[in-house]
Amino acid sequence: MSDIRIDSAFDSGNIEVLAIDGATAKLAIPRDHMSEFAQWFHFRVGGAAGRELELNITGLNDSAYPGGWPGYDACVSEDRDYWARAASSFDKDADGGTLTIRYTPASDIAWFAYFAPYSMERHHDLVAEAAASEGVEYRHLGNTLDGQPIDCLAMGEGAVNVWLYARQHPGETQAEWWMEGALEVLTDPADSVGRELRKRCRLNVVPNCNPDGSRRGHLRTNAVGVNLNREWENPTADKSPEVLAIRNAMDATGVDFAMDVHGDEAIPVSFLAGFEGIPSWTDAQGESYYTYERILDRRTLDFQTEQGYAKAKRGGANLSMSTNQVAERFGATAMTLEMPYKDNPASPEPDQGWSPERCKMLARDCLASLLEWLDSKDSKNDS
Repeated sequence: MSDIRIDSAFDSGNIEVLAIDGATAKLAIPRDHMSEFAQWFHFRVGGAAGRELELNITGLNDSAYPGGWPGYDACVSEDRDYWARAASSFDKDADGGTLTIRYTPASDIAWFAYFAPYSMERHHDLVAEAAASEGVEYRHLGNTLDGQPIDCLAMGEGAVNVWLYARQHPGETQAEWWMEGALEVLTDPADSVGRELRKRCRLNVVPNCNPDGSRRGHLRTNAVGVNLNREWENPTADKSPEVLAIRNAMDATGVDFAMDVHGDEAIPVSFLAGFEGIPSWTDAQGESYYTYERILDRRTLDFQTEQGYAKAKRGGANLSMSTNQVAERFGATAMTLEMPYKDNPASPEPDQGWSPERCKMLARDCLASLLEWLDSKDSKNDS
C-alpha cells in the first residue's frame, strides 16, 4: 500500500515529518519562531482510511514541558468538529522521548492536535456573532506585529469593571473554547446569569490575546518569540504590542475583577492561581480572591483546589505576569484559570478527556461563581 501523507500548512498547523513508511511515521515538533518553546502539534494525515496509524512524535524530552506527555492521549478528529482521544503512550527512552499515537480512521483524512484547535476563522465567527448581539460594543484595541486586530467585546451597564482575557499562550486553545462558552452566556438575553452580570458589571472580553502565535501554530509566543505573559510590567510596541494595547485599555477603564484563562500541560485538573507575593498585598484583597476560589470549587467537579502552583512568598511575585500586575496595578481581584490537556481523573471522560465542551461548561460555572461572588461582597457591605 502507498505511504500515508502528512501536512500542516494551515492555520495553527505545526509538525515536522522525519520519515514515513506505509502507515507509520516519525515526526518532531518545531519550536515557536525565534523561541525555544516546543509542545503544540497540529497536522492531518491523508490516505488513512481503515489503516492502523502509528505516529511517533520524537525528541520530546527537550520539549517545553516534558511532564505533559506521560498519561496524555492525543486529540483526533475526522470532521474537525468532534474531537476524541487517540490511544497514546510515552517512552522517555525512545528517540529522546517519544509519544506514540495509534488510531484507525474510518475516513481517508484525520486531524491530530495537542488539544482541539481553535482557528482564527472560528475566532472571527465568534467575534462577529457576539458583536452583532444586542448591547455589545466591539472595541479594536490595536494590532499585532503580523497586522491582525486585537479584538475586545464590551457589554454591561454596571459599576464593577470586569476583564476576561484568554490565549496569551496560543497553544492553550482550551482558553478560547472557554471564551466561546462565556460569550454564549453573556450575549444570550434568555440566560439569567448573563442578564444579571450585564446589569451589575461592565465586562470587557478579549477572546484571543495572541492572534499571531495562534495562526503560526505556536505553543507560547507571539510573532517574534515573546512570551506575552512575561511582558505586563513593561510591554513595548516592538515586542509585545498585544499586552501594551490591552493594558492601556485596562488603564482607561480600571479593573475590579480579572480572569486570565490558560491551559496547563502537566497538571490534569482545572485550578486557579492568585497573586500572592505582590508588594501591596493585603489580607482583604487576598480573601476576595479566596472567596471566589471557594465558590467555584463548590459549584463544579471540574474544578479543584488540591493541585496547583506554589504560592509566591511575600514580596516575591513576578510583576511581569498579568495576574500579579493587574492585582498590583489596580488593587483588583485577579486570577489565572488553568485547564488541563489531560483528562480529569476525578471525573474522567474516556472518549474525549478534557474537551472543548467541558471548557465551555466551566466558563458558565465561572460566570455563575462571579455572580455569587458579587452577592457575597454586597452582603458584607450591608452588614
